[in-house]
Formats: sequence, structure tokens, C-alpha cells
Amino acid sequence: MPNNEHANFPRAGFFKRCGAIVYDLLLAVAVYMVAGAIGFGIFIGLTSSGLIDMAGFEHVSDLLNNTPLYKGIYQCWIMACVGLFYISFWSKGGQTLGMRAWRLKIQHPNGQNLSMVTAAARLVWSLLGVGNLWILINRDKLALQDMMTRSEVVVLSKEANQMRNWHGV
Repeated sequence: MPNNEHANFPRAGFFKRCGAIVYDLLLAVAVYMVAGAIGFGIFIGLTSSGLIDMAGFEHVSDLLNNTPLYKGIYQCWIMACVGLFYISFWSKGGQTLGMRAWRLKIQHPNGQNLSMVTAAARLVWSLLGVGNLWILINRDKLALQDMMTRSEVVVLSKEANQMRNWHGV
């Protein structure tokens, strides 16, 4: 359902987006650390119960870091948690916490929130933030991920940025 109240805000430029990225990187590091701790705890549980053999390693961390399969699964788990952090924020309200601080919102041009699938595609097309460089040569202030997912990042007014004024979110 479109939120027409947010359909006509101006698009965000490169530096505003960078400000929000810095804030969100701090949160992403926290998510990374929590996901890593949970994943490591699960791995310790699996080795302690005997479901995973220590294969001659003395410490669980040595087994995890020196076994490509386990290390790959562990890293995929952590990246999935960080990715889900962005996808869920982008699809539920259009803002991460860093974007909220900078009054930015991701949406379709008609004001509609992104679906989980579109938010996931946006995450892939952002190329870990490098896709934002496209704004520097695009006069419409669209990043690569904006163009590929038919979305935009807009700058909200102070009033529109307050959650109590959002309808349908």
C-alpha cells in the first residue's frame, strides 16, 4: 500500500547517504559480533555433545578456523545475520537506525515500502556500498541499487521522520 505522504520528498545525495552508512556500520558491527557469538556458542555445543569431532584439534576455535567447511558455514551465518538486519529494516519501515538519524528513507517512487525480496536485491546490488558511487555521475541522485530495484532514497522532513506521523507503516 503506497504511502503518498512520502512520495514527493527530494532524493538524498551522496554525502547524506555516507553519513547514514557510517552510523549503520557501527550497528552492523554489533550485529556481526552478536551473530558471531551465537554461532560460536552453537559450534561449541555441537563439539561438546560429540556431534562434531575435534579432529585432533585442541581448541574449538582452531577446529573452526582451520576447517574450510565449518569456517565457510560460520561466515555465511554471520553475513546472513548482517544482511537480514538491513533487509528487515528496509522492508518494514524503509529506514535503518542510521537512516532515521539522517532523516533518510528507502522506498519506491510512489512511497511504497520495499518487499523483503526487493530489499534483498537492493543489498546485493549495493555491492557493499560501492553502488552509491554511481550517485556522483547520475544527475537524478540514483545509486546503482536504486536503479536496479526501482527504488529511491529520499530526505524526509522532520515531521515526516517522526514515527507517530507515519500511516500504514
